[in-house]
Amino acid sequence: MPPLPRHYVDEAPFDPGRSEPIGGEGDDFYRASAWRLTWWKFKRHRVAVAAAFVLLGFYLLVPFVEIVAPYGQGKRDGNFLYAPPQRLHLFHEGRFVGPFVYPYHFTFNLETFQRDYIVDKTKPQPIRFFCSGDPYLLWGLLPASFHFVCPPEGGTMFLLGTDRLGRDLLSRIIYGTRVSLTIGLVGIAVSFALGLFFGGLAGYLGGWVDNVIQRVIEIIRSLPELPLWLALSAALPPNWSPLFVFFGITIILGMLDWPGLARAVRSKLLALREEDFVKAAELMGASKARIIGRHLIPNFMSHLIASATLSIPSMILGETALSFLGLGLRPPITSWGVLLNEAQNLAAVQLHPWLLTPIVPVVVIVLAFSFMGDGMRDAADPYH
Repeated sequence: MPPLPRHYVDEAPFDPGRSEPIGGEGDDFYRASAWRLTWWKFKRHRVAVAAAFVLLGFYLLVPFVEIVAPYGQGKRDGNFLYAPPQRLHLFHEGRFVGPFVYPYHFTFNLETFQRDYIVDKTKPQPIRFFCSGDPYLLWGLLPASFHFVCPPEGGTMFLLGTDRLGRDLLSRIIYGTRVSLTIGLVGIAVSFALGLFFGGLAGYLGGWVDNVIQRVIEIIRSLPELPLWLALSAALPPNWSPLFVFFGITIILGMLDWPGLARAVRSKLLALREEDFVKAAELMGASKARIIGRHLIPNFMSHLIASATLSIPSMILGETALSFLGLGLRPPITSWGVLLNEAQNLAAVQLHPWLLTPIVPVVVIVLAFSFMGDGMRDAADPYH
């Protein structure tokens, strides 16, 4: 008969307050709240965390675009129309100079009827930091002229080139960040308000209320999305101010995005309304609004957050598409879609490919939201 295996016996005295590591998190794992469990699991998704830092950087830029942009939003230079990007250099003739650009000037080519820009590599022009530049109104209230980076004294700094009016494309992309990112947040706020309201009523009340809301959702979802966007955007009065157009586009995007969220809320509430804690709240006399808002919706808030992170990119793409087609935001408002509207001419793109640069932040933001939403969706159910 083989000898019995030896079992480990801990000879230390029993301490009920001691926490042994169980499942990699210790006993705290079983006592943690749902939010902490979600955060622990989200931190393990490295791509999602990196995407979250990218988005944080973009949104921290929104209140301070005037300070970060080297030029003013409407600053024009008639001597540099469709100027190509200036390269950033650190060394001149083997000697470290620091960040600088070489100046260039143009000659008019009588054969191609285009401006040929010639770079003068004998005169490096250092870039200025923490300097005084074009004046602006910070947040529309405070007059200021401080910039993180400024063009050289008596020179230019067009790192991404200029457009047909000689405006710095990099500065306009930075200014467009504020509108393009804000419209996603405002649009998702409208969408969530409608989705939670109608989805909550349909899921908790059921009956004829559920039938009516479901039929309305089916009608909205059966309509082609892009033609409906175009029709509603074209219906906005052309004499509206840019601010009213901005809010009009935001409301349109929000009103067309809520049916999907409403159905998700309805399905969750149909499952949760039969739970014991809901019956207890009803027996204690809680109103329907309190049961939905205080007990039901918070139980799947992590799912709603994940849905929001996946819906915001569609809002940004919707605004970009409408502005690109000339039916969304219009100048003088600057957004990524408005900037891409100037790239509709294939001849201009062939001759001036830097006009397509605004598509880069659109791709980066959409991918970052998708990666972060994927991580939050995985973390929404921390027990699996």
